[in-house]
Amino acid sequence: MLRHFPEINRIYPHKKRDYFIAAFTFFCVAVCLLSDANADMLTQKMLGICGWLFLFVLLLGENKEVRTQVVIAVIFATIGEHFASPYMGGYTYRFGNVPAYVPPGHGMVYLTAVALARSGFFLRYAREIAVFVVLVCGAWSIWGISGYAAQGDSVGALLFCVFLGYLFKGRSPMVYLAAFFITTWLELIGTAVGTWKWAAIDPVLSLPQGNPPSGVAAWYCLVDAVAIGGAPLVLGRIRSVRGWFKSRYVKAGKRAYEGAGND
Repeated sequence: MLRHFPEINRIYPHKKRDYFIAAFTFFCVAVCLLSDANADMLTQKMLGICGWLFLFVLLLGENKEVRTQVVIAVIFATIGEHFASPYMGGYTYRFGNVPAYVPPGHGMVYLTAVALARSGFFLRYAREIAVFVVLVCGAWSIWGISGYAAQGDSVGALLFCVFLGYLFKGRSPMVYLAAFFITTWLELIGTAVGTWKWAAIDPVLSLPQGNPPSGVAAWYCLVDAVAIGGAPLVLGRIRSVRGWFKSRYVKAGKRAYEGAGND
């Protein structure tokens, strides 16, 4: 089951940048959500501006593939936010909107998952971390359906099963594993301070769900999977378009040169 995880008994390099990205995002998430708990719309917009600025600076040190993944993650997650929150009512932000900091926040969260996934610590202890995540999230899910939780969480248990599928069968298990930590962090803080609240009954499945659902990381893994799978397609299309324009430019130049020669 863990065969597609990194090799054990191997030395992996530690890059300070990866740990900085993670620490910075964890800190920013906490500050942002705590600040928004009692903020007005203007503050939300200012937080959004800061989020875009931070994301832009962090991406300066990344390669083209990671940048493309982040862009796809932001677009896909933003569309999903508007569908799941204002339209479906699966969860609701304080003002019934999608705050301005959410789109860049998704970019920073995805980049953090990538940074942790490639970090020396996660690569070296991938199996131990995976066991820890499965046990913690599994216990959380069992608690949600046990009848002892203040709010039933059948949806969380289903999402936990989906998360296991991503973790042990997905193409990028380390990213999904890392996503659990940053997404659980932001969900616990956001719901605790009232920045958003999950509906007690899921509007699609009509099942009880927690605030937040225990397996909520599965939704973020979907964003990650789309970003990872979509980046090669987008980059390939860009190369094709560039090749087509280059070919047209060369042919046009050649015709112009031949025409001048005939004159």
